[in-house]
Amino acid sequence: MKFVNYLYQGKEKLGVVLENKIISLDDVFEFIKETCPLNMLEFIEGCTDERIKKIEEIISNKNFKGLNLTEVKIAPPIPYPKRNIMCLGKNYEEHAKEIRMTKITDTFIPDAPIYFTKIASPAIGYDDEIKFSYDVTNQVDYEAELAIIIGKDGSNIKREEVEDYIFGYTILNDVSARDLQGTHKQWFKGKSLDTFCPMGPYIVYKDEIKFPVELNIKCTINGQVRQNSNTKNMIFDIPYIVSDLSKGVTLKAGDIISTGTPSGVGMGFEPVKLLKDGDIIDCYIEKIGNLVNKVKVI
Repeated sequence: MKFVNYLYQGKEKLGVVLENKIISLDDVFEFIKETCPLNMLEFIEGCTDERIKKIEEIISNKNFKGLNLTEVKIAPPIPYPKRNIMCLGKNYEEHAKEIRMTKITDTFIPDAPIYFTKIASPAIGYDDEIKFSYDVTNQVDYEAELAIIIGKDGSNIKREEVEDYIFGYTILNDVSARDLQGTHKQWFKGKSLDTFCPMGPYIVYKDEIKFPVELNIKCTINGQVRQNSNTKNMIFDIPYIVSDLSKGVTLKAGDIISTGTPSGVGMGFEPVKLLKDGDIIDCYIEKIGNLVNKVKVI
C-alpha cells in the first residue's frame, strides 16, 4: 500500500492511494472502530503487520468512493520528523568518483558508511518550491535518494532482522548548497537550508518492495535525464546501513534514513549544471512514484 499525507478543504489527512484515488484513513478506521491517528508519525508508531492487513482487507471489501488525486494537495509524508534526517554520503561508487570539489571531499571510495544529518523543519512535498537566495548560496544542487522509514524502535539490530524494523520507503531530494559545504568544511548547513528537504509523494509499505531492494532511481531537470541508476548499486546496502547505524544508537519509529545518491549530480558535470530559477526537478523511484519540485530564487 501507498500511504499519503494530504490537504483537503483546509485539513491535513492520511490516506491510502489506489490508482488515481485516495481512500481516507478516517473512513477506514471507522470500520476498525478506533480513532484514526492524527498524523503519519502516530500512524507508524501504532502500526503492525496485522494492522496493515486489516486495512487492506477493509479497503478490499468496502466500496469507498475516495477522492481523485487532482482534488487534493499532496503534503510531505512526515513534515516534521522527530529527529534530523539521517543521511549517507558517497554511497554509490560512481557518485564518489564524480565529486571533484576537494573543499568538500576527495574522490575515495569509502570503506565505512559516511553519516551526516540534515534538518527538515518542515520537509516540503510534491509540487512545493525549493527556495533560496543568492545572498546565501550560489551553488545549489539536487540529489535523488531512496529514504527508509523506520517502523519500530530498535538498537543493535542484526542484519537478517533489519526488514522487521522498516515501515516503508519514500523519495527524498537531498538538496545541497555546495559552496556552503566547502566553506564550512562539513555538510550539515549546506544541506539544511529551509525548503532543502523535498520528500514524498508517498510512503510505500515494505511488503511492496522486497529484499534485496533493487529499484530504478532517476532524476531529470527540465526533462533532461541527469541521474539514472538502481539502488542495487549502493556501496552499503539497506541491511548493512540499518544494522550499522543501530549499533549503540536506538533507532525510533518514524526515523528517516536517506541512503545516498547516484552519479549525475550537477556538480559532477564539466561545466557544472547547478540549479537555477524556474528549474523543474523530477526525482523518480520505481514502485514509489515521482517527486516533482520547482526552484524559486528569492
